[in-house]
Amino acid sequence: MICMREVAFIKQNKEKWLNFEKAIFGRTLKNPDELASLYIHLVNDLSYAQTYYPKSKTILYLNHLTAKAFQKIYKTKREDTNRFVSFWKNEVPLLIYQYRRYVLYAFIIFFGFVTIGALSAAFDDTFVRIILGDDYVNMTLENIDKGDPIAVYKNGSNWGSFIGITLNNIYIGIKSFIYGVFGGLGTGLVMLYNGIMLGSFQYFFYEQGVFWESVRGIWIHGAMEIFAIVIEGAAGLMLGASILFPKTYSRSTSFKIGIKDGVKILISTFPFTILAGFLEGYVTRYSNIMPNWLSVGIILITLGMISYYYLIYPFIVHHKLNKSHAII
Repeated sequence: MICMREVAFIKQNKEKWLNFEKAIFGRTLKNPDELASLYIHLVNDLSYAQTYYPKSKTILYLNHLTAKAFQKIYKTKREDTNRFVSFWKNEVPLLIYQYRRYVLYAFIIFFGFVTIGALSAAFDDTFVRIILGDDYVNMTLENIDKGDPIAVYKNGSNWGSFIGITLNNIYIGIKSFIYGVFGGLGTGLVMLYNGIMLGSFQYFFYEQGVFWESVRGIWIHGAMEIFAIVIEGAAGLMLGASILFPKTYSRSTSFKIGIKDGVKILISTFPFTILAGFLEGYVTRYSNIMPNWLSVGIILITLGMISYYYLIYPFIVHHKLNKSHAII
């Protein structure tokens, strides 16, 4: 329940916050000095709210404005002339931190479906064929008998495989995000299909006694590919939430913010998706002749790169933002 002191606090500052909100989202023009001045007031209001109203929804609103303000001001600094670098170095990490709970939800949902897929394959002998198709299963069984379980990745040319795989994965990512407009349910269905397919696929290799051979090959490209799919799912869930839970914004404004922020997160996955496609087209096909240390090393490096960028680096950037608050 909102206390009278908080009501007075909101009433006293509401006009200032709305003015700042308009400036942040581009409806009015402000020069960097004006933005910086408003930003200082906003940070002070946030600190006050965190001290006296720690459980208030006002804090969520002010936190969101503060993060957006930092991005806006950072972009207007004269020394930051490289918009491209700023996008990857600060803007995306701050968005990931801001929407970190949706990243968590996406991981839980996706790997929940992976578990369902593996368990279904374990308890139903026909499940793998239903999900992967008879042709694929029969071909893979033949490859296993020949001593090369992942021979399917050797089909086609390097370049053709790279382009085809990359475009398909980008298409899946875009579809996962766009389907978020159905309240996140469409995104959930995309994760359902891919998660169950992955779980049943890996269990199939385990059942055939070639689990390690599949892991050391498939996950050379799969570490980045699957991780990117999860992040794209998080962007879709975020889009759905912007429609269902507009918070202090009108539903249309919340939806616009959801699209804008979600597209940025979606785009951030593309370099990882492209690298995963390159690895699948040019490296995975040679995994059976690689020493274990090399294939495992590639898997750990690729997984480490994308994990750092989405799970660790956002907290580092946010910590720097908090330090700037303290200085102010």
